[in-house]
Amino acid sequence: MINTLKKIFEERFKKVPRTFQAPGRINLIGEHTDYNDGFVLPAAIDKSVKLLIALNTTDSCNVIAQDEATEVSFSVNDLKPSNDWSTYVKGVVYGFQQLNCKPQGFDAIFSSDIPIGAGLSSSAALSCSFAFAINELFNFGLDKLQLAKIAQQAEHNFAGVKCGIMDQYASLFGKKDSVILLDCRSLTHQYFPIALKDHTLLLADSKVKHSLASTAYNKRRASCEEAVHIIQQDNPQVKSLRHVDKALLKSYQQKIPAESYQRSSFIVGEIERTQQAAALLQENNLKAFGACMYETHEGLSKVYEVSCAELDVLVDIAKQHVVTGARMMGGGFGGCTINLIANDKVEKFKEAVMEIYQNTFKVTPAFYQVAIEDGVHEIVNA
Repeated sequence: MINTLKKIFEERFKKVPRTFQAPGRINLIGEHTDYNDGFVLPAAIDKSVKLLIALNTTDSCNVIAQDEATEVSFSVNDLKPSNDWSTYVKGVVYGFQQLNCKPQGFDAIFSSDIPIGAGLSSSAALSCSFAFAINELFNFGLDKLQLAKIAQQAEHNFAGVKCGIMDQYASLFGKKDSVILLDCRSLTHQYFPIALKDHTLLLADSKVKHSLASTAYNKRRASCEEAVHIIQQDNPQVKSLRHVDKALLKSYQQKIPAESYQRSSFIVGEIERTQQAAALLQENNLKAFGACMYETHEGLSKVYEVSCAELDVLVDIAKQHVVTGARMMGGGFGGCTINLIANDKVEKFKEAVMEIYQNTFKVTPAFYQVAIEDGVHEIVNA
């Protein structure tokens, strides 16, 4: 892929580019905990955006999206959101400007092998590739956390998506064969090595996205905030569900409306479970880690109620085929399940999914096998 991009770049722009790579991400456990100041356990994967970029001597940025065969040009002095992929690039340039870093014009081409719409953060990878490359190109000297915030703000201000910071954080801080235990309150992290040995990580893409997603997300968030608000009246130190344990929540069961109590009970348990799961990885206990994944799915499906029939069927098939761990991944109502599966069970599991899922929903699922890789970096001598 890189050689093809290089050839096109050099023919179009008549110069030699620098090459950068920004991965997509998975999240092993810790779902809907990010906006509750909790913990998440993501990792960067071996599917990525490849970006070739060089300075030019103007205020114009010329960017080719190779996969769409489109080129967009815009001035660094006239940045407005747009309805295409270029809005992420403009948002990143704008983010640097807000920090008093002034990028000048550049020429770029990019391509990606991250499946779009599967919940692997293809847009965060695109934003992070440009944030990292621009920081290097212009020697701005910003650290990775600042770059993650620039990429996150590009989504907020230019793409109109109020995302957490996990996706950008994982793309920038990813480390080969390690997961990241990210504390969403302090924005600090620990690495935990993951030794998969005779296991692999397999994503099963439901190929559906139900329209409930955004309204349901906002409702869940409001439920959590309502519970915090009620507990806060007697406990002013409580700023989010991160500050609430099971005993404290239980003591407010009569005061918190039933639905908000139910939603909050999942989050409080999930924050605890994510920390336990990271410790299990450290002990190389994949079996117990997998059990945590199933518990998370059960909670997301029955208590937080953000799953859907398609995702539940995929997890049920995983259980029937003795997959070590499986759960829905992402906001819910569609997207992928993530499966921790023994290598010798992969083919049988895929066959079962193909048969049962297609018969049930008349939709053909897709599979992505992923490995855990390093975060954003420059490819020298590409």
